[in-house]
Amino acid sequence: MRRTRTLTTVLALAAGLLAGSPPALAADRAEKSVSIAADTYTWKNARIDGGGFVPGIVFNREEQDLAYARTDIGGAYRWVESSKTWTPLLDSVGWDDWGHTGVVSLASDSVDPDKVYVAAGTYTNSWDPGNGAVLRSSDRGASWQKSNLPFKLGGNMPGRGMGERLAVDPNRNSVLYLGAPSGKGLWRSTDSGVTWAQVTNFPNVGNYVADPSDASGYSSDNQGIVWVTFDESTGTSGNATKTLYVGVADKDNAVYRSTDAGATWSRVAGQPTGYLAHKGVLDATNGHLYLSYSDKGGPYDGGKGQLWRYATATGTWTNISPVAEADTYYGFSGLTVDRQDPGTVMATAYSSWWPDTQIFRSTDSGATWTKAWDYTSYPNRSNRYTMDVSSSPWLTWGANPSPPEQSPKLGWMTEALEIDPFDSNRMMYGTGATIYGTENLGNWDSGGQFTIKPMVRGLEETAVLDLASPPSGAPLLSALGDIGGFRHTDLTKVPSMMFTSPNFTTTTSLDFAESNPNTVVRVGNLDSGPHIAFSTDNGANWFAGTDPSGVSGGGTVAAASDGSRFVWSPAGAGVQYTTGFGNSWSASSGIPADAIVESDRVDPRTFYGFKSGKFYVSTDGGATFTASSATGLPSGDRVRFKALPGVKGDVWLAGGATDGAYGLWHSTDGGATWTKLSGVEQADTIGFGKAATGASYQTLYTSARIGGVRGIFRSTDKGASWTRINDDAHQWGWTGDAITGDPRIYGRVYISTNGRGVIYGDSSDTGGGSGGTDPDPGPGPTGACAVTYKVTNEWSGGFQADVRLSNTGTSAWTGWSLGWTFPNGQTVAQLWNADHTQSGSAVTARNIGWNGNVAAGSSVSFGFTGSWSGTNGKPTAFKLGDQSCTVT
Repeated sequence: MRRTRTLTTVLALAAGLLAGSPPALAADRAEKSVSIAADTYTWKNARIDGGGFVPGIVFNREEQDLAYARTDIGGAYRWVESSKTWTPLLDSVGWDDWGHTGVVSLASDSVDPDKVYVAAGTYTNSWDPGNGAVLRSSDRGASWQKSNLPFKLGGNMPGRGMGERLAVDPNRNSVLYLGAPSGKGLWRSTDSGVTWAQVTNFPNVGNYVADPSDASGYSSDNQGIVWVTFDESTGTSGNATKTLYVGVADKDNAVYRSTDAGATWSRVAGQPTGYLAHKGVLDATNGHLYLSYSDKGGPYDGGKGQLWRYATATGTWTNISPVAEADTYYGFSGLTVDRQDPGTVMATAYSSWWPDTQIFRSTDSGATWTKAWDYTSYPNRSNRYTMDVSSSPWLTWGANPSPPEQSPKLGWMTEALEIDPFDSNRMMYGTGATIYGTENLGNWDSGGQFTIKPMVRGLEETAVLDLASPPSGAPLLSALGDIGGFRHTDLTKVPSMMFTSPNFTTTTSLDFAESNPNTVVRVGNLDSGPHIAFSTDNGANWFAGTDPSGVSGGGTVAAASDGSRFVWSPAGAGVQYTTGFGNSWSASSGIPADAIVESDRVDPRTFYGFKSGKFYVSTDGGATFTASSATGLPSGDRVRFKALPGVKGDVWLAGGATDGAYGLWHSTDGGATWTKLSGVEQADTIGFGKAATGASYQTLYTSARIGGVRGIFRSTDKGASWTRINDDAHQWGWTGDAITGDPRIYGRVYISTNGRGVIYGDSSDTGGGSGGTDPDPGPGPTGACAVTYKVTNEWSGGFQADVRLSNTGTSAWTGWSLGWTFPNGQTVAQLWNADHTQSGSAVTARNIGWNGNVAAGSSVSFGFTGSWSGTNGKPTAFKLGDQSCTVT
C-alpha cells in the first residue's frame, strides 16, 4: 500500500544520484555528435495499470474531454477520450533532470486549451540535487519548454496532495501564480510562464511542517503555499482577474485574498483556525468558496477535519462538515463542484485508512450530505456503489478481509477528486494505487448504485527495483516498490495478481536458478512477517521462508544456478546462506553486512558479493567469501553487477559516482581481475539478452553515458562498440536500478524506471548487427526506400506525427535527407531525432550525428509536432535525396 511510498523512493534515489545543475529538457537541447550507432526501437510499458499515488486530476474548464493527471514521481499524463487511456507527457525528462519526473502541480489553460503547465521537482531536501522548474507546453504536452526556478519543488514530499499550487488566470491567461514550499512564498509570471518573480508583498510564506525533528529535511520542510484559486466572475476577457484566494500551510492563517489582481493581500476575516486548508474550490455561480480542512498535511496522516463554505459576497463562513468534528478520525482533502449543477459538492475523507476511504456528496451547497457507504448494523455496510476491477484485478490485493473492510477498497489517500465539468455523470478520483472513476454518478441521487472502475490504463507509476527475464516460463518477473511485483506471462495484459504469500510492500531483489528457472526467490520489506519467499513454478505461486535473526528488510538475494541453495544479504543481519528453501540459515564469513550478492550462472557453488569497492567470491556455496585483490572498482555502493549465463566466472560490473571511479568493468576469471571498458564514461546497470545473429556472445544492455550522451545502449560484440537504442523523447528520468535483455528475443530489453513502471523495447533490427561507429555523412544515400507517415495525435490547430524511413535497398546509408511537401500548408513546430528546414510547404529532414548509419533492411524514425488549419492531409510523396520512396 502507498504508506511506504516515501521509503521506497528514498531507498531508490538517496544512494548516490548525480549532482549538478539540471540542463534543459530534451526538446530544448542541442544534439551531440557521438561515435555510436543508432537503432529504431518501439517502446511500451509492461502493463500493470497504475501502481502509484495520483495526487492531482485537472479538467480543462472550456474544452470537453481534456483532462490531465499528475503523479508524485512518475510525471504527468493527458486523457485520450477516444481510447479511454492516458498518454505520458514527460518521458523526455533525462537522467540529469530526474527530479522533474515529480509533479507537484499542473494547470490547464481555459483560455487557450492547447497550453498546459507543470510545476516539476521531486524533493525539497538534499535527495534531489536540482531545483524545480515550470514546464510549459503549447501543444498539450507533446513538447515542452522550461523555466528553471531558484528553489526546489516537492512532488514526492509531504503535503503533495494539497493544491493546485499552480494556476492560470482564467481571464488573462498570460498571468500565472505558483505557491512555493520551503518558505519561498508566492510567485507570479506575467508572460505565460516564461519568467517568474516572487510576490514580495504576500504576507505569509507558511509555517507548517509534518515533523520538525526530522534531520533529513524530508518531513521538516515548511509546506508553504498550497493552492491558488481565481474568482473568474471578478474579471473580463483580457483583463486580470481581480479576486483570487491563496491557501497557506498555516493552521491559524490558512486563507488570504486579493481583490486588486494581486497588488495587495489580506487574511480573510473570520476563517476557521486549527486546521490546514488542503483545497479551495470556488463556485462563482453561487458565490461560494468551499474549503476542505485537515489537521495534517497528508497524504498519509490526518486525524481530524472539517468542511467550510465561504460566501464571497457577504464574507459569511459556514461550517458544512458532513460529520461532527468529534466523530472524524480523518482529514478532508478531495473537493469538487459540479460545474453543470454548482450546488452539487463532493469531498473525500482522504486519510480514512480503515475500514475504507469515504466520499461525501451534497446537492444543496453543503446543507445536507450523503455518503458513498454507511453502516447498516455494524460491522455490515451498505454501499451506494459497485466496484468492477476486472481490468486491474490485482487491486483486490488478494485480500479477503472481515467486515467492515471490503475488497477491493474504495481507496486511500484520496486527495484528487473531480467531477467532469461537462458531464455530471463522470467523476474521477486518485488513490494510492490507481485512478478510479464512474460514468453514471447520477445514480447516487436517484437511489440506484453507480459503478466504479479503474480509469487508469496507460498511466504506469511503479518504482522498479529489480528485473529478471528467465530463459523459460514467464518472460518477465519484476520487483516493485509498494505493490511488490508481478509475473508477466503477457506484457500487453495486466497480471491478475501481484506476488502474494507473502505480499511484500516492496520487493527489493529477486533471482531465479539459471538452469532451473522454475525455482525463483524474492526478498522484500514487510511490516510484520517473513522477508523472503520461494517459488517452484516460475513465480506463479509462492511460499514464505524463515528469516534469520535480526532481519529488518529485504536487501539482495541470489539463487544457485541449479536452485540447490541461496545466499541472502538482508538489511539488519549479515550475509546468510542456506541449502534448500531457507528453513534454517547460517552466517557467511569473510563478507561484510549489506553487501550486494549475485550467483554464478553456471557453477551452483559459486557466489559473488560487492561492498565499498571490494569484490568477494565464494566457491563453497556461500559459506565463506574471499575478497578479490582487484583494485580500481567504484568505492561506493551504487553498483550493479551480474554474471553471464552459460560461462563460468564471466562477470560484468557497472556503477560508481562522478567524484570517483565510474563506468563498466568486465572480469573473465570470477572477479580476480577486471578490465574497465575505456569507451564507457559512466554506467549504472548491466544486463544480458539473446545474442545477435552470427554473434558468439550474448547482447549487453546498459543505462550509461557513452560518447558524451546519456541513454540506453546495446552491444553485440562484448562492449567493443555500442548502439544507442533510446532517443531524447524516451528517457524516463532515472533508469539506474535494473536492466535485462530477453534471452529468447533478440533486441528486446526491459528497463527499470523510478515511477514510470517497466519499460520494454523491441528493435527494428531483428537480425542484430554490430554496434559500429557512425561514419561522416556522405553526399546522400542511393537505392530503394519506404516511408510510413502516421499522425499519432491531433487537436484543434495542432498535431503530432511519426515518420519511419526504411532502407529497402541492398546498401547501407551513411547519412540521409528526406523531403516532402505538406498538402495543406502545415507547419512543423518542433522535430526530434532529426534536423529540419522548411520553406513554404516543403520540408527537409536530415539525420543527426548518431542516426545517419542505416543498414540495408533497417529503419530510422523521427517525430514532430506541427500546426494546421482547415484540413490536415497527409503528404503523398517523399524523396530520399533524388530517390522517390514508396509510401506505406
